[in-house]
Amino acid sequence: MPRKKKSKVYFGMEVQDAIVRYNLSEDYGEKNKIYEMEIHRAFDKLAENIINTFKFMYFDVPFKDVKAEVVAFMVMNIHKYDHTKGSKAFSYFSVVAKNYLILHNNNNYKKLKTHDDFESDGMKQKLYYKFDNNHMSDLINEVIRYFEHNTHSLFKKKKDIDIAYAIIELLKRKDEIENFNKKSLYILIREMADVDTTHITKVMNVFRTHYKKILNEFDKYGMVKAGKIDKFI
Repeated sequence: MPRKKKSKVYFGMEVQDAIVRYNLSEDYGEKNKIYEMEIHRAFDKLAENIINTFKFMYFDVPFKDVKAEVVAFMVMNIHKYDHTKGSKAFSYFSVVAKNYLILHNNNNYKKLKTHDDFESDGMKQKLYYKFDNNHMSDLINEVIRYFEHNTHSLFKKKKDIDIAYAIIELLKRKDEIENFNKKSLYILIREMADVDTTHITKVMNVFRTHYKKILNEFDKYGMVKAGKIDKFI
């Protein structure tokens, strides 16, 4: 009796239903749990298959980094998926992934980048500053922790809070972010929070002000006191 083949469906209705629940939820903890347990694997596999199938060649970073960038871009567009319009989530995010890869593949073909700076608006300071990789990772974790703790104290309007969380989400994916320049970051934040550049700049200015002082404190003490927001104002 022939052996029954295992199902190769990695992005079926279960994943689509999870995406719908993710978009309906207003609880960040619940959203994160749904994503990590039910969506991430499908996005990861979809990105891998799209890259391999269409042979995107002009990237100056390792395959795993390109894949991570594609996954991050899908996450940033996840809120745009509307199952009531009749499109399958698999088809929708396949297009999202291909569009990202086509754009960046073509750009890199014209001019391969050696390394992009993470810049806030008007700030020429590189995010990795004078630290080695280990210290850089620790610093970013401290920045994430600080802004997660203080976002609702720093911002009162929902639009500003959404932008702040979009920036935090990008920081959590620091390995991909290091390959994005300022223009790309603004595009990603705009897609994720559904806001215009003016609002992004306003929030980024607040982040920049606090980041400079966080950097100084981290340089001195190796950590940041997340609760001491008043000392940075």
